[in-house]
Formats: sequence, C-alpha cells, structure tokens
Amino acid sequence: MSSGVALRLRTLQRHLGSPEGRGMEPGSSPLTTHVLDTASGLPAQGLWLRLSRLEDHGQQWTELRKSYTDPDGRCPGLLLPGQMKVGTYKLSFDTEGYWQKRGQESFYPYVEVVFTVTNETHKFHVPLLLSPWSYTTYRGS
Repeated sequence: MSSGVALRLRTLQRHLGSPEGRGMEPGSSPLTTHVLDTASGLPAQGLWLRLSRLEDHGQQWTELRKSYTDPDGRCPGLLLPGQMKVGTYKLSFDTEGYWQKRGQESFYPYVEVVFTVTNETHKFHVPLLLSPWSYTTYRGS
C-alpha cells in the first residue's frame, strides 16, 4: 500500500472512531462544519472561515465568528450553546487562500453557504466537500 493511501486510510479510521465522527455530544455547539478536500481525500486543515447572521430585517450581515478548520477539517464550536437564533446564517470559506497555500490553482475564490434556521433548539452540521474546481454541501446530522 502506498504511503498516500495509508495516510488517507488512517485519517478515515481516526475520523470514524472519533467522538466528532460519531456526532455531537450533549451540550456542544449547535452549529458545526466539516470540510473535506476531495482532491486529496483528506480533511481540509487550516481553511479560514467566517460565520455571519443576517440582521436589520434582511439588510446587513453581522459577523459572529472567524476561525480555521482543525487537523480533522472541522470547526466544531462555531456558536456556544444558547447562541443560536431563528434566522438566516452564512458560512464563508476562503477557498482561494486554502488552495494557494497548496500551490494549486482554483476556480472559486470563496464559497458562501447560506442557510435558514427555523428552530433554534435543533443542531446543525454543514459539511463542505471541496476540490479546486467544484464544491458541494448539504445539511448533515
């Protein structure tokens, strides 16, 4: 087995065996994200992101948090328990900076994922699957 394949396998095994990989524990953040670099098959470590909420009757984005993804591609504590409100949120990912650090050209300079929270008691997980030429997202669990 090549060293690249072995590294991806160990990363996947660690991810599936970790508490984060099994779901969020009680009392944890109501909003999380996880970014996977589909070009390498590894977590997207060190990706800068920003969380904002739409305020002023839909006229102004208010920045709530800036952060980076951890070695597992996660940013688990975007909001503290009790901080979630009904409304529209935006996760902005600096994909250009991420790919430039890797010496890779890319098509999308940033990705913005806008979503609506209708029940502040629910937990939300927003995964991002990322390559230099495409991305996809969905509501995770």
